[in-house]
Amino acid sequence: MTLANSNAKTGIIGYPRIGAARELKFLSESFFREEISEEEFYQKAHALRKSNLEFLKNSGLDIIPSMDFSLYDGILDLIQALGFIPERFQKLDLHGLELYFAMARGYQKNGRNAVALSMKKWFNTNYHYLVPEFDDAVSPKVNAGFLISALTEARDAGIQTRPVLPGPFTFVKLTRLTGSGSVSDLENTVTNLYRDLLLTVSNETGIQEFTLLEPYLAKDLNEEDCEMFRRIHKNIISAVPLRVYLATCFGDIRNVIADIPELGYAGLSLDLVEGKKNLDLLDGVSFKPGFELGLGVVSGINIWRNNYEKSLETIRRVQEKHPDVTIVITASSSLLHVPVTLRNEKTLPEEKLRYLAFAEEKIGELRDLRNIINGTAAPEVLENNRNLFKSPRTAADTATENRVKNLRETDFARQPVRSRRLKIQDQAFGLPPLPTTTIGSFPQTAEIRALRRDLRSGAISKADYDAEIRKHIAECIKAQEKVGLDVLVHGEFERNDMVEFFGRKLDGYIFTDNGWVQSYGTRCVKPPVIWSTIRRTSPLTVDIISYAQSLTEKPVKGMLTGPITILNWSFPGEDIPARESVMELALAIRDEVLDLEKAGIRIIQIDEAALREKLPLRREDQEEYLSLAVQAFRLTASGVKPETQIHTHMCYSEFGDILKSIDDMDADVISFEASRSSLTLLRELRDAGFETRTGPGVYDIHSPRIPSVEEFTATIRKILSILPREQVWINPDCGLKTRGNAEVWPCLENMLAATKRIREEQA
Repeated sequence: MTLANSNAKTGIIGYPRIGAARELKFLSESFFREEISEEEFYQKAHALRKSNLEFLKNSGLDIIPSMDFSLYDGILDLIQALGFIPERFQKLDLHGLELYFAMARGYQKNGRNAVALSMKKWFNTNYHYLVPEFDDAVSPKVNAGFLISALTEARDAGIQTRPVLPGPFTFVKLTRLTGSGSVSDLENTVTNLYRDLLLTVSNETGIQEFTLLEPYLAKDLNEEDCEMFRRIHKNIISAVPLRVYLATCFGDIRNVIADIPELGYAGLSLDLVEGKKNLDLLDGVSFKPGFELGLGVVSGINIWRNNYEKSLETIRRVQEKHPDVTIVITASSSLLHVPVTLRNEKTLPEEKLRYLAFAEEKIGELRDLRNIINGTAAPEVLENNRNLFKSPRTAADTATENRVKNLRETDFARQPVRSRRLKIQDQAFGLPPLPTTTIGSFPQTAEIRALRRDLRSGAISKADYDAEIRKHIAECIKAQEKVGLDVLVHGEFERNDMVEFFGRKLDGYIFTDNGWVQSYGTRCVKPPVIWSTIRRTSPLTVDIISYAQSLTEKPVKGMLTGPITILNWSFPGEDIPARESVMELALAIRDEVLDLEKAGIRIIQIDEAALREKLPLRREDQEEYLSLAVQAFRLTASGVKPETQIHTHMCYSEFGDILKSIDDMDADVISFEASRSSLTLLRELRDAGFETRTGPGVYDIHSPRIPSVEEFTATIRKILSILPREQVWINPDCGLKTRGNAEVWPCLENMLAATKRIREEQA
């Protein structure tokens, strides 16, 4: 496998910033609660950042990234660094960290109010970024203090780094125009700002090289997009006496790869995991001698061990085609999307752990591949890796496989048609106009988390735990009735996570102790791992939902997570076809839905919060995914009676281009995030002739703000100016798990007061 004259290097474009024990999360939350000062917050955050850099240096990584560490979000860092401060935040007269977090979380203090920046999914991942806004009050000005401090810290510690910034083309494409400025105005502004930012940072720190990360290049681009990309990068590179590298991820860059050699880059990094076409595209491009070519052969988004022989074959093919370039073996994307380390995993047995690789282990894989290619690795390194892939990890489950194979067309169709079902349900439930509900979860208080810890440690019995959880459910039902909600939920106090909870009750999953991944800001998730065939062997939620329903005459929703979301918020098996896992999950949820219906639960919500998450970025690849998602959801719900109402929920994302598929899922009611997007989705629903009844989120649960009755009233009126009243439900935009009771109940009281006001006006 050694190649003649090989001198491959290793590098990455990003590393997890949360810390192996989620230090950044807890540090930030302490600061939000005003338990620590700004000085202490910065001191401890910078210590974590430095610790990451020291690990990467000691790991033997050749090209170490910097500026990838963020206190909340990398795009938010750029918003502040470029002076893209919307007018509503300028009016607050805040500075530094207070302004930074106000844009992330919203602000409500001393009579001053501002809604947070919109939050969207980062391409096809579960990470969320904050959306830049370009309004007429934006006064662009480079303010690179935080970025410069990162480089200064690294330099003072003797660590040489290559800064990585989200690229200007991606920044332009993700920015919302909220003023009178045009796309051309935005492009010119951003181009000039990036040029000034690079020069400022270079002058202050002596750094002579930068990587610009342009994930938007993996999407379908028209010629206008391509020309904008070329124009922006050419104008920046020609104006700065620096080495500029281009990095991409999440797919191939077919639309622009031919332009790369002419734009003046010092190097290019490609995703060869999700962007498999990139390998063929490279055959048609020539690079100048010494050009640095990053080969992303180690997955940056999944946690399975790399198959060295396959990666080496890819690297060898590229080296033979491009013998004069410098090869950098890298991850397919930032390692932000995987957990930090396996060192803290104490529960999984070694026979399972040896198949897994988190961020630290992936750095080791890059090192192994480099050493093998360069001829410096011990022989057993490759042999030990080969042994992992000699035989299947698990045995087949014939019974479940046959159940999937024997599905019929009628298993995916619910009767009667939705318009007829809704009339039946209206008569059965007798709900008022603009029915009110919540998405499902209520605050997971310190008391709830303590109960869970006590159960895990054995301090309390399962029976005592269940009894305490039921007390919380009873209190939650009583409080919802007092507020006046029409359709109640049980609060999900027994659930640590909407995917892990179900995974632990299904065969086919394994679970980590500390496999945490940042979803947004301080929100971290711990995805379960699909190990083998998935089966439901007993009811998952029937007992607890039935108990909640026994406490009230009002309908209580059965709360389930849908098959696509369970798959997308898990680490899937790379050796298991996605369709197999999805259909196995759909059958498990279908069985639970039918058992809930038998138990007298009349409204069942099957959340598909992550429907869009793994939607392929290229349109030509989307139909297969969407067809599978629609089929899977229909399979979960097609067996219920017309009187049973099926709800679903979807989180922060762009839905306009897939509304037909969402409607085709054939739910009766859907709730969407809408509060941070100025309700723009509603016009898309109207224009698409969307038939599913809709609960657009009327307030942002990711912000600690408490909207007033007047604000809620204005929001509901805006909704009703777009959608007919009979189509609309009223609800928050997501679950309330991460909020505190001191915020939740005033918000719901104001939401209900506003709804009643509107009902009275329209009576």
